[in-house]
Amino acid sequence: MQYPAPIAKLIDSYMKLPGVGVKTATRLAFYTVDMHENDVKEFASALIATKDDLHYCKICGNLTQNEICDICSDKLRDQSTILVVEEPKDVMVMEKMQEYHGLYHVLNGVLSPIEGKGPEDINVSSLIKRLQKNEAVKEVIVATNATPEGEATAMYLSRLIKPAGIRVTRLAHGLSVGTDIEYADELTLFKAVEGRTEI
Repeated sequence: MQYPAPIAKLIDSYMKLPGVGVKTATRLAFYTVDMHENDVKEFASALIATKDDLHYCKICGNLTQNEICDICSDKLRDQSTILVVEEPKDVMVMEKMQEYHGLYHVLNGVLSPIEGKGPEDINVSSLIKRLQKNEAVKEVIVATNATPEGEATAMYLSRLIKPAGIRVTRLAHGLSVGTDIEYADELTLFKAVEGRTEI
């Protein structure tokens, strides 16, 4: 049985979201049909606003409604450290922790030769320009994910930045709190041993 065109189009639209297959998209489409009209309009306007009102910060690449994001404009933040992340959502995660008070730089991707993504496809050149202009920066903390692409990006950044005399560090990886050693994979254990600290 074929769905009416508006529902079929809505199902196709939901399937464009990551991790959403046919069954979930169909369930969401029919849920949307049953929603109150005002809620649907509010949902639609929220989707449009994310495309119309948000753009990338001129300095760090984070999502913002202004030309420069609130973090880059905050002169009370530690200007000597820049934490480099893959995506804007990573900034939100770090900010929730409320322990890091430095600046950020969002790459908006990672190096991935398989996907044809090189340094020119991610936000690297603006980071280098930023470091050249700002002598206050003493440390760059690379917080890319512990994936092959994240590791390759971290190594690439380290090779680019270290010659300028800026300290380059990497977030520690390894066993998470509450994890039993017997259930950890070999790479996690290797990273835990490699990143060990004195007690």
